[in-house]
This record gives sequence, structure tokens and C-alpha cells, in this order.
Amino acid sequence: MLGIYFSGTGNTQHCIEKLTYLLDKSAKVLSLESEEILCHIKENEIIILGYPTQFSNAPFMVRDFIVSHSEIWKDKKILCVATMGAFSGDGAGCMARLLKKKGAIILGGLHIRMPDSLCDVKSLNKSLDDNKKTVIKADYKIEKTAQKIHNGKYPQDGISFFSHIAGLFGQRLWFYNKTTGYSDQLKINENCIGCGLCTKICPMQNIVVQGKKAISKDRCTMCYRCISQCPQKAITLIGDQVYEQCRFDKYV
Repeated sequence: MLGIYFSGTGNTQHCIEKLTYLLDKSAKVLSLESEEILCHIKENEIIILGYPTQFSNAPFMVRDFIVSHSEIWKDKKILCVATMGAFSGDGAGCMARLLKKKGAIILGGLHIRMPDSLCDVKSLNKSLDDNKKTVIKADYKIEKTAQKIHNGKYPQDGISFFSHIAGLFGQRLWFYNKTTGYSDQLKINENCIGCGLCTKICPMQNIVVQGKKAISKDRCTMCYRCISQCPQKAITLIGDQVYEQCRFDKYV
């Protein structure tokens, strides 16, 4: 068994590490960005794949990875795990359908609600206590799910036709232009001091420092990693102001 994840603010990493450990204490867990990832996928039959949902879809970087390495998924048995702030619909199902086209065997889907990472949208900000409670509930769901899997029953969150309709009409159609590719909408304001942290942590190498100021290019995968770690709160994406930076390590 292998756990693999793409995580912007640490939510998905935590969920995949916990679930994989509960299922197989000897299993490896790797980031999708790891240089060893392809080798380990080829060597393992069962894979727990985790990612955050964005407008009821998987980040384009994850979908791009699946398509770019189409040949490695044939006959792999995969549980798709989608983390979400509020609504997912078929967050697990959208990736399950793509993987099935590449020859994978889908074991099931799991949706886990975690603290919302959209820290530049005021209406989505929650108190620290509320976010801690959300993590506790998520951990409980992961533990119960692991018990059921040990008994041979995989969760089916987001896999059904009705889930597909909910995800499609609930979000994906309305925000279709935001999920068809990488984004060029990342904004860096005058607070930027050119420290370079964002250039180091961006999974897409989408940010460079020029003239002591960070500049964004056009391959943002909307993971909110740079936004949640910028010491100056100088980076935004959907909104125009960072209200409260959201990272998993603040909730534990």
C-alpha cells in the first residue's frame, strides 16, 4: 500500500498520513511532488490518493499528473480521498472517473471536511476553536473509515451518479473557467519584500523574484500554499486581502 497526496496548507497531508498509517503501519506516504513518486506508484498495487477539492474538482496539477503518466495507473487499486472546506459534491468521483479511463480499479471515495484554506475570503474564515473542532471530527471519520476498510467495506463518497450531478450543478459548471487549467490570477501586492519564500514552496515554480519583488506567472494551481505562508500577507488569489492565514499546523 502507498499513500500519496497533494496538499497546499497541510490538511490533505494530515488526512492521508493518518488514514494510510491506520490501514498499514508499514506503508509509505509521499507527496505528489516527490522525486521518487513514480517509482513507488509502479511498485504498489493499492494506492490512497488525496487532494483538496477546488470548485468540486481536483487541482489541475493533480489531473495533469494523472494524464501525463497515464501508463502507470493500469490495474492499480485506488481509494480517492478529497478534502474540502464546505462542499465537495463528487470531489472523489471526478478523479475516480479520470483514473478509470487510465485503467485503474476504483476501490471507493472518501470526503473529509477540513478547515477552509481560502484565507482571502472573509465569509469562509472560522475561529481557531471552530477549526480545531473540524479537525477532531475529521480524525474521527478517518478512524471509523479505517475500521470499515479493515472489514472489507470501502467508503463510496462522491462516487454515485447523484453525487456527480451535485458536484456538476452545485459548483463545477458555474466555475468551469477556474478548473480547466492553471490560473494566472495570483496577485502580489506592494507589501511584498522579496524574501523568496513563495518561490521555494510553490509546487509549480510559478513565482519568481525580480527587482526585490515576487512576480507571479500563469501556472498557479490554486493550492494557497504561498498565500498561507507569506510573512507579509502580500499574496491573494480569489479575494484582495488576507484575513487569517490558514495552515494545518495551527489547529493541532
